[in-house]
Amino acid sequence: MIQRHILQRSFALPVRHAITPSVRSTVQRRLASSEMPKLTGAADNAFNRERMAVKQHAAASSDLWRKLCLYVAVPALILASINAWNLWNEHWEHWEHLPPLEDRVEYDYMNIRTKKFFWGDGDKTLFWNDKVNYHHKDDD
Repeated sequence: MIQRHILQRSFALPVRHAITPSVRSTVQRRLASSEMPKLTGAADNAFNRERMAVKQHAAASSDLWRKLCLYVAVPALILASINAWNLWNEHWEHWEHLPPLEDRVEYDYMNIRTKKFFWGDGDKTLFWNDKVNYHHKDDD
């Protein structure tokens, strides 16, 4: 109960401190520095040296992968998309030269129906596409 009261009071207090420019610039410099600090004294031991080496390796690896993603993967995706678009358009240009769906030959192995589907008119499959599929219905 007391802790809740303290938390409520702490959030209700107005911010009276403004970060001074000198503190802000010090913090920004500290966060922006990319150099690893030199280990001296008791901090210079095998564990800390290995930890620093891991940090440097991680920084180099992440930079490599960031560059690979930006300069290799993105252009490759763009080129693959352009290629897929061109192939798609060529495919439909080829379909324009074929005879109409009603005039095409339907072979015995195509559109075999042993019983009606329980959706729609019972003749069309679940993935039926009227632009590319056609079924000559038997007159039986």
